[in-house]
Amino acid sequence: MKRFLFLFVGVLAAVGILPAQNPLIEGKNAYATIKTNILKSAEKMPEAAYTFKATPEERTWGELMGHIADAETRICSAATGEMKPANAGKLTAKADLVKALQESAAVCDAAWDSTNMENAHSMAKMGKREFTRISWLIYNTTHDNESYGTMAVYMRLRGVVPPSSEK
Repeated sequence: MKRFLFLFVGVLAAVGILPAQNPLIEGKNAYATIKTNILKSAEKMPEAAYTFKATPEERTWGELMGHIADAETRICSAATGEMKPANAGKLTAKADLVKALQESAAVCDAAWDSTNMENAHSMAKMGKREFTRISWLIYNTTHDNESYGTMAVYMRLRGVVPPSSEK
């Protein structure tokens, strides 16, 4: 896994996406961007749309927000070895889900803030899975980006412009 991370970061630095000096800063910046888009989206979506499903097989918007909050809490707390309970999936009200997303973002912010070049490659477990601390944080950012792709479709279907498209 360490080889993969070094290779991944090296390739990104070589093509100019990341500066070679400190890839942690760029990883944290990527997380901060998606965190902002998710939080703004949750706040922007009308309360009535929290029960909206794009298709019958999909989650409601509210269930998706709960899933994201729970995933962030679990993944980012796993990165630091401090597994925190996650139960936002049980929430339904917009205010409660926005608060849960803010709280899960705080868990991730703390994980990123406490990650440095000395501990980035320390191993951390969640269930049966074990990865480096930085791998968990990258995994969370990837999951957030995948979730935001779904969110953007939901928002467009409800006539709401996603925050990333407002600029």
